Amino acid sequence: MGKKIVLFGFLFTFLFGSMAYAHPGRTDSNGGHTCRTNCGNWGLSTGEYHYHNGGGTTSNSSSSSSSSSSSNSININDKDCTDFATYDDMIAYWNSKGYSATYDPENLDGWGNGQVDDGIPCEAPYGYDLTLINNSPLQKAQLQEEKDNANGEQAGYPAGLNDGYQEKPSDMSKANGSEAFKVGYAVGYNKGYEEGKKKIESAKTKATNDGYALGKKQDKIVIPAAYASHAGLKKSFEDGFNKAVAERVEEKKKQLKEQGYSDGKKDVNSPPENVETMYVEAYQEGYEKGQSELKESYIKQGYEAAFTVLKYQDPKLNNDKFTDWYKEGFASNKEINQIKKAAYQLGKEGEDLEIPSKYKKAEPVFKHHYQLGFKEYEDKQNKLKATGGVGAVALALVGGGFYRFRKKRDGKKRLI
Repeated sequence: MGKKIVLFGFLFTFLFGSMAYAHPGRTDSNGGHTCRTNCGNWGLSTGEYHYHNGGGTTSNSSSSSSSSSSSNSININDKDCTDFATYDDMIAYWNSKGYSATYDPENLDGWGNGQVDDGIPCEAPYGYDLTLINNSPLQKAQLQEEKDNANGEQAGYPAGLNDGYQEKPSDMSKANGSEAFKVGYAVGYNKGYEEGKKKIESAKTKATNDGYALGKKQDKIVIPAAYASHAGLKKSFEDGFNKAVAERVEEKKKQLKEQGYSDGKKDVNSPPENVETMYVEAYQEGYEKGQSELKESYIKQGYEAAFTVLKYQDPKLNNDKFTDWYKEGFASNKEINQIKKAAYQLGKEGEDLEIPSKYKKAEPVFKHHYQLGFKEYEDKQNKLKATGGVGAVALALVGGGFYRFRKKRDGKKRLI
């Protein structure tokens, strides 16, 4: 029984003693270290130095030489992974120290196993954002990607700006490098391309205005070198110039057309000399219009005269052309024939003279033809009266003879 108790005690001490010294943390060259946090979980006191994996003991019986040697190789301010309440606290400490895989004086990388690991201290929890760890491979990769992206955008912008300004098709095939560089190049190129398009549109507007200003002054185009080297700017300058020239041409044609019209109304034909044909044609167009209106005015005079005179009379005009137009208008008045006919018929029927309002403009003519008609009416009435008197006498004579004949005949009868 006593042997069993002794054996059990030995095993208990071996097992739990080993567990007490098997907690994680950095060890020094003697195989031990000082516990800083959660020491009670391992059967230790806070600040207690102890050994791992069969190292020396921390009892008072330890030799002074061993203690002295250990104290010379340990910095009691060193941290291990158990010294931090959370992993974020540990990363904040790591980042503040500027530690890395090649610079880890407190041996935090790899859970303090004494060897340089991967630059990820204390084995990060699952899913932790490793780019938050200074100098970690993923952070370095991220920083490199950001740098490539920025470099790509910086390289793409001027290329896009130039292509947009030169009005070339969008082309990002010049982007060579990492994917991040190409992505940044595309962003910079597109931004520059849009800026280039805006810039060239503004420049084209100026070129158009400059061309227009020159076209207002002269007929010969002279393209400035700044515009001649760019197809779009050259065309804009030419368009502005041509627009101004066209406006000047139209304005001159308008003036000559108005002059021709005025001359045509005055019957004075004086076309411009030593000018292009289009200007002469513009003048003639105006002149013919003026002549046409002048002719219409004389034709109208003749037409109106037909309402007031009984017989055509040449007007006292000093131009045979005007007289011919006047006569043409007089002869063209067919309306007067209806008035004459209506007036004559009214008089012929013996009606009183009453001129309808629509015929007032031809009152002299209406009265004249009414009188002609009325005279015919009177002549007819006179004839009827004369014919009526002769008939009465004849009838009386015939009646008297018949009476005498009957009387004579009746007398003979009585004699018989």
